[in-house]
Amino acid sequence: MKLIEYLEFISYTKTLEELWAGHSAQMANYGFDRLLYGYTQYRTATSLGDPEDFVILTNHDQDYIDGFLHSGLYFHAPMLHWALENEGAGSWRMIEELMNGRGVSKNARKVHEFNASKGVTVGYTISFNSVSMRSKGAISLCAQSDLSQDEVDALWAEKGREVLLMNNIAHLKILTLPYTAPNRALTKRQREALEWVGDGKTIQDIAVLMGLTSATVEKHLRLARESLAVETTAQAVLKAALHNQMFVVEA
Repeated sequence: MKLIEYLEFISYTKTLEELWAGHSAQMANYGFDRLLYGYTQYRTATSLGDPEDFVILTNHDQDYIDGFLHSGLYFHAPMLHWALENEGAGSWRMIEELMNGRGVSKNARKVHEFNASKGVTVGYTISFNSVSMRSKGAISLCAQSDLSQDEVDALWAEKGREVLLMNNIAHLKILTLPYTAPNRALTKRQREALEWVGDGKTIQDIAVLMGLTSATVEKHLRLARESLAVETTAQAVLKAALHNQMFVVEA
């Protein structure tokens, strides 16, 4: 797709699945055939939050995701730390420069060795603008295996503004779409109960509105808290809202 066609496509996507499939195909046209997008709204000074609450989109092999993400290697990745301190696009050339210097941690070298074993060595990382102190998003664009970093840097010099714009717009669209993290799914009844809480209704009000007993409403809210891994109903409403799970338009 040309740039305007891509922007039109992104504007009208209604699901993350549709958006990610189109975005992955578009990035492959520029030579980036393996992508890893991550976004958190639970960042603190010492943590990125519970990994199960991250928005993760990728077309990497499961073997790579298990090794890089699920084992916790990602937290020591040099480009992740670059992304946390910067905004915009960063060439992976800086990784080699870092590895050739002194003072590199053992964990960072371990990440580098793992990535090298999987052919994840050439590419760019884009760090998105944050809308709050607790949010951060970034995407790793790994180039196809027959390209060198010199070739990718040359491509970026010519087409980098287009690629950066496309990824920024895709990120902004992702922020508007419903996302259900693994093991965080709400039932229709749990969501409805939370929506009424968000509207300021009492348990008794909700029971009348849903045609249930107060005890049953309490049960739905308790199960919603458990599903979202929070302690209070207010937290559950906030977390569901942050992931655009509230007042969802049914397909």
